[in-house]
Amino acid sequence: MPDATHTHGARDSHLTEAAHPLDALTPGEIGRVRAALEAAGALRDDTRFPMQLLLDPPKAALAAWAPGDPLGRRVLSTLLDTSTGLVREAVVALGTSASEDRVASIEDLPTGEAPYGQPQYLFEEYELVDEIVKADRGWRAAMASRGLDHMDRALVVPLAPGQFGEADEVGRRMMRSLTFLPPHAGDNPWSFPVEGLVLLVDVTGRKVEKLVDERQVPVPDIDGNYDDASVGARRTSLKPIEITMPEGPSFTVDGSHVTWEQWRFRVGFSMREGLVLHELGWQDGEELRSVVHRASVPEMVVPYGDTSETRRWISYFDAGEYHLGKNANSLALGCDCLGAIHYFDAHLAGDTGEAFTIPRAICMHEEDFGILWKHRELDGETTHGRRSRRLVISYFATVGNYDYGFFWYLYLDGSIQFEAKATGIVFCGADLPGTVQRHATEIATGLFAPVHQHIFCARLDMDVDGTDNYVDQVDLVRIPMGPENPWGNAFGHRRDRVTEAGSRLGDGALGRTWHIGSASRRNGLGRPTEYQLIPEARATLMADPASTVHARGTFATQHLWVTAHRDDETFPAGRYPNQHAGGDGLPAFVAEGGDVDGDDLVVWHSFGLTHIPRPEDWPIMPVDYSGFWLKPVGFLDRNPTLDVPEAGHDGDGCGCEGGGCDCGGHGHGHDGAAHDGHDGHHGHDGEDHVAIR
Repeated sequence: MPDATHTHGARDSHLTEAAHPLDALTPGEIGRVRAALEAAGALRDDTRFPMQLLLDPPKAALAAWAPGDPLGRRVLSTLLDTSTGLVREAVVALGTSASEDRVASIEDLPTGEAPYGQPQYLFEEYELVDEIVKADRGWRAAMASRGLDHMDRALVVPLAPGQFGEADEVGRRMMRSLTFLPPHAGDNPWSFPVEGLVLLVDVTGRKVEKLVDERQVPVPDIDGNYDDASVGARRTSLKPIEITMPEGPSFTVDGSHVTWEQWRFRVGFSMREGLVLHELGWQDGEELRSVVHRASVPEMVVPYGDTSETRRWISYFDAGEYHLGKNANSLALGCDCLGAIHYFDAHLAGDTGEAFTIPRAICMHEEDFGILWKHRELDGETTHGRRSRRLVISYFATVGNYDYGFFWYLYLDGSIQFEAKATGIVFCGADLPGTVQRHATEIATGLFAPVHQHIFCARLDMDVDGTDNYVDQVDLVRIPMGPENPWGNAFGHRRDRVTEAGSRLGDGALGRTWHIGSASRRNGLGRPTEYQLIPEARATLMADPASTVHARGTFATQHLWVTAHRDDETFPAGRYPNQHAGGDGLPAFVAEGGDVDGDDLVVWHSFGLTHIPRPEDWPIMPVDYSGFWLKPVGFLDRNPTLDVPEAGHDGDGCGCEGGGCDCGGHGHGHDGAAHDGHDGHHGHDGEDHVAIR
């Protein structure tokens, strides 16, 4: 068995130098961007970098690029002058050397004018809000009126304020703040909300703009800790499960490029989106066939259904307000990832524009996934079967109290799955024990968790056998009993072409799916090659259409959006949803129109969870799952896994005659319950920078 400290924790040092236009930004490039802006006189002492993004090259330019050509990298930086609130966007074109770098453009953003919008928050602003609130006489008086002391121990939670068009909020960089006060240092602070107290903080002016003290109820007197000292001895009934790959993993990695069985793709990462998969294709003999040009989950919204003043404004945009990638965990073998692991580091721009690294931000490994296919012949004895396996590419982000896992799965049969895993600690308020609330449930004595949603949006730049794609909505159809259905048993399906940019709802009762296909490629049966998007079709955004969160997070109101491909349209709620009045992102992209029938298009899929919290979610929430599938439909002419070898242990296989077949029964895998590559979360190395919310 290979040395676990080496093989199970492999990291690719080549990613510190970009070799391909789609490679993630490197520390050297991040430093060069800052240097170019400084040389151009664009930086002041108080200039900060709330966001920095690598701009993907246009598809035509990427297709023409060859190894050895200049990379032609362009980097967008959002610049915030913290003393004035001035916001600018600068694009730096990186040359073949630092001496050729140049500022291609720089412009002021009109954040003080409708529809407003603010950049994402800086790590340093969380500390700033803590200082402002704790120094505020009104806050200290409100705490004292509740009989609360040890105010230095309070957790002051700085949060995106939403957007309600109120005169003291719009056009300024604001945050709202709630308070939690644990009775002892080291206690789980989320168990002890100071109910009814909310402050509106002017971050630029460094002052409390408004304090609302809605009501007073006792801080809960409960034990919300979950460390070993609080929980006690761990159970001993579970027997070990061992995962071994004595010959190492089946994938190969060259820089950001990954090869695994028929799959080929590149791994990317951005501070906003986190993990990005580029140029995902299927090797079909001598031909590499394109499936998805770019896949990511660039936004999510967490709207709360609580009408209290303390929480009626909560609607977190975890990517657009806080950054998912910037809050990624540094993953650890055995805790987060199991098996023969390959890690990718993430290099990002910090608040000052200087590079910092999150080691082991992305974990990639293989998992057994039960039965791939199986059949027992009519003789009752001869059995054929193969075990499934999937490649997992994943990362975890912690945004304040919640932890989110983002998992892409690639399968041997050409299927693609995405799964979001929500865990962490639910965000609670307080009330008198036994109170019945319409918008929250009591999950511990005096502790109430509001109903809320976690709605993600995946951006799928589909290139199924090229860029000339279409989308068909496919529904099951009942056929009334009559001449076309004389016995009443018949049913069929109907296809409706999406001919214009727009949106659609899923419908589980109709088995609704969406087929993305090639307008020119045909399979062996003479039909278009396709991939099928299979949604869960759960609840969409529950907020009223007249609400501000509906205007800002319109992407969450429909399961499917289809738009024409445009290089600069990446974010479903727009580039700056923070304090934005709404209408940006997908509504604007749809309004631009463009050909989506047989041309280059983007499919956007909204999915997620509606959380009515329960006592079992406290004090830390078991994972909730949500996601979708992309399955080939006529993309391949037959089952591509017929040549998968028999899987067993010590020579036992799944193809056997005459009885006695145990299908590798001595192995360590188990059907239908793959080994989860992530079981927990860790902060990244060095000082933790956590967006509290």
